[in-house]
Amino acid sequence: VQLQASGGGVVQAGGSLRLSCAVSGRTFNTYPVGWFRQSPGKERKFVAATDESGVLTFYADSAEGRFTISRDNAKNTVYLQMNSLKPEDTAVYYCAAGPEWRLVRILSKYKYWGQGTQVTVSS
Repeated sequence: VQLQASGGGVVQAGGSLRLSCAVSGRTFNTYPVGWFRQSPGKERKFVAATDESGVLTFYADSAEGRFTISRDNAKNTVYLQMNSLKPEDTAVYYCAAGPEWRLVRILSKYKYWGQGTQVTVSS
């Protein structure tokens, strides 16, 4: 399974971005997929996850109400719609796949990682 994140960029505070995570591999729809982010000098943190079907979703407190995760299994793609962006959302965003659903917040439980896409929110 290989993942490739895209869609990052520079946006003003209050703006929106949609990140995409293209996943290759026939087993895509058997894995939950999550998004993490990492700011310079800080550890990588959980942002959001969706289960194999896209029915179940889970968000970090920082993302709840502003971000929406979704997946299109026909296109092997997971999306992260980010609205009302804040300067503190600035980070490299990574998508990852592989954990059991009950463990989606735990970084070490993910088997497969994409390369990351930079999101910069200016004030």
